[in-house]
Amino acid sequence: MKKILVLLAAVLLPAGLLSAQPAFYQETLHKQAPAVPKYVVFAGDTIRFDRHDLYERMDRELIAFTYMHSNSVLMLRRSKRIFSLVVPILKRNGIPEDLKYLMAIESNLDPKALSTAGAAGLWQFMKGTAQELGLEVNGEVDERYHIEKETEAACRYLKNAYARYGDWLTVAASYNAGQGGISRRRAEQKQQSALDLWMPEETSRYIFRILAAKRFFMNPASFGFESAVKERYPEIPVREIVTVSGPVESWADFAIEHGTSYYQLRMANLWIRDLKLTNKKNLLYRVIIPDDARKE
Repeated sequence: MKKILVLLAAVLLPAGLLSAQPAFYQETLHKQAPAVPKYVVFAGDTIRFDRHDLYERMDRELIAFTYMHSNSVLMLRRSKRIFSLVVPILKRNGIPEDLKYLMAIESNLDPKALSTAGAAGLWQFMKGTAQELGLEVNGEVDERYHIEKETEAACRYLKNAYARYGDWLTVAASYNAGQGGISRRRAEQKQQSALDLWMPEETSRYIFRILAAKRFFMNPASFGFESAVKERYPEIPVREIVTVSGPVESWADFAIEHGTSYYQLRMANLWIRDLKLTNKKNLLYRVIIPDDARKE
């Protein structure tokens, strides 16, 4: 079927149009999804695909990563910048580095991500959950978009779930379906691992998407994405960090005073959600002033 689609593209599209496509399109057009491996090691556990259902569920997600061109390319390009910020926080909290792939499938590594249900940020917290985990969420400040603080909050959730389940892949399933739902299904079905539970389709796919994501980021060439690796976005240097302990009448003026623009200030501090900061409680905020110049 894949060969037929490629032949149709070659016949129906003018040669000039095909050659004008981005490199990643050319690569993936003629690429088949990688074969399902015998096993994957995730957070120290070995997951084998030696049952028909496990094999086919993994195969589906490997195919999805291969052919969802734009999302796959953007995730690869964002990965260097985002992982460099998140991984040290995971390690500091004793969370296996592989849990960064959970974040990747939650938000496609877009720090501005907002779902139709209202989940926000890299870790896609709903407002209530975020507040329960200690994040500030209001019209002026939304720490679901504060990469350090939202990752710390995710670590608190993940550690709590691991204490309950003792299995990181089941922890990941609970991140999608909720601990209550996973615990109920474990009791009803008399199984411990999420791999052996009958779950909603979204959650069932979710855990295999994480496994496929690990394989994708570790070896993007096997998915047909050689060119995207060379164009990963670099980290944005921090020129200075300014501590704010009172109100800010105008973030636009604040930005200009510190040699940047309101746009660049907001991009470096996505948790800022308004033109002003009332800050009646005189809380401390660390505001990043970015080095805006792009280094070649």
